[in-house]
Amino acid sequence: MTTYPNIVAGQPVLSATTFESRNPATGELLGRVPQSSPEQVAQAVAAAQAAQVAWAALPDAERQAALNRVADILHAEQEHLAEWITREQGKPLGGVGPDQVPGARFEAYACEVWTRVPASLALPVEVAFEDDTRRDEVHRQPYGVVAAIAPWNWPLMIAIWQIIPALRAGNTVVIKPSEHTSIGTLEMVRLISAALPPGVLNTVTGAGEVGATLIAQPAVRKILFTGSTATGRRIAALAGERLSACTLELGGNDAAIVLPDADPAEIAMGLFWGAFLNMGQTCAAIKRLYVPDALHDAVVGALQGLAQAMPMGDGLQPGIAMGPIQNLMQFDKVVSLVESAKAGGARIVCGGEAPVGPGYFYPITLVTDIDDGAPLVDQEQFGPVLPIVRYRDLDDAVARANRLDVGLGASVWGRDADQARAVALRLQAGTVWINQHGAVHPMVPFGGLKGSGLGVEFGLEGLKSVTQTRVISLKK
Repeated sequence: MTTYPNIVAGQPVLSATTFESRNPATGELLGRVPQSSPEQVAQAVAAAQAAQVAWAALPDAERQAALNRVADILHAEQEHLAEWITREQGKPLGGVGPDQVPGARFEAYACEVWTRVPASLALPVEVAFEDDTRRDEVHRQPYGVVAAIAPWNWPLMIAIWQIIPALRAGNTVVIKPSEHTSIGTLEMVRLISAALPPGVLNTVTGAGEVGATLIAQPAVRKILFTGSTATGRRIAALAGERLSACTLELGGNDAAIVLPDADPAEIAMGLFWGAFLNMGQTCAAIKRLYVPDALHDAVVGALQGLAQAMPMGDGLQPGIAMGPIQNLMQFDKVVSLVESAKAGGARIVCGGEAPVGPGYFYPITLVTDIDDGAPLVDQEQFGPVLPIVRYRDLDDAVARANRLDVGLGASVWGRDADQARAVALRLQAGTVWINQHGAVHPMVPFGGLKGSGLGVEFGLEGLKSVTQTRVISLKK
């Protein structure tokens, strides 16, 4: 069985011990992954540190050109990487067209897009103040070595979200992929490293202890993490010991509010994919749906029709719209939350029972007759289950949406744009979408409020977040 090596200073690196990567749809053993030792983590950071000065000193146009060569590789290898995403993460291959399910091909395509856009951006010197006596300029400089820790739900796309802006700004990177989805990221880094100087991009692999070792390295000056709020808090505490900067994109429990003037038939498809894209395993997916009494049954019926029409199975097979939950730990959490809802008297409209057979498959599950305070409503399920909560008063629905200590995304659905915007402005979330959900864009800042994170990614604001501010003040 193949062991897929890490890349350190441009060279493949194996370890004394390894762990398995398996297909969550079939249980098939896909390969083995090195378990990076503390010494190997230190070596990866040292390689990044050694390469950083020369990388930052390159003319800006040369760094841009290198990243565009990375994008060219991602374009050429899109199908190869998409197949790895499906085999290791589980999402169906899908496609990028408007009538196709957004799946692994979409993720691989997004890797190219989220490389070309940051490569095109610049951070020119800004004049903060000038008069007859002085001129004050704001320059942007890299942190140095950036540690990136990527999740398992969009393993390649989010890795690119972390890697490319950091490199664009003149940093070098050591990335640790999730232990659940390491091989696809290792393959991607192996391929794109051909366009980069040795040491500019390095990998380490393993579970949480490897990530902790990585961020504790003295040379790491910036940490990028996407994952749970609980892990983010631990990372922030460790970073605080060294005063390392952090951008943390953490868990959400996104609320969607359907307004009384909404048309259930018009919004059903948007609500469905807002909740169930990637089997609900998306940080900024709808996790709680608040619907007015008068529209409740119509909205539930429209969603039920879509849920029961979506074919589920191994995403490498044609015609599959829904894949498995990625790992056993998450599968068990989803099952536990649904069973808790049943025990509390909630009604399972569809789904609610795992099928017999291989893979971590769980059916699309709609749950009604449930209210705030139930674990399925209050805890982020991160799976193919949606609690639908009735409301009678819009102000009460807004208060319910805001009551939890999370605030990544939210959405408002209705015909009156002015009313929807007014409600959106009252919701406590980093992004509030109107008549859509989860529609991120490489030029639009994205980040969370409250327990959903610190800082933003994407666009100019995201690029600035991987730089330090340096002021040059000239006396005239």
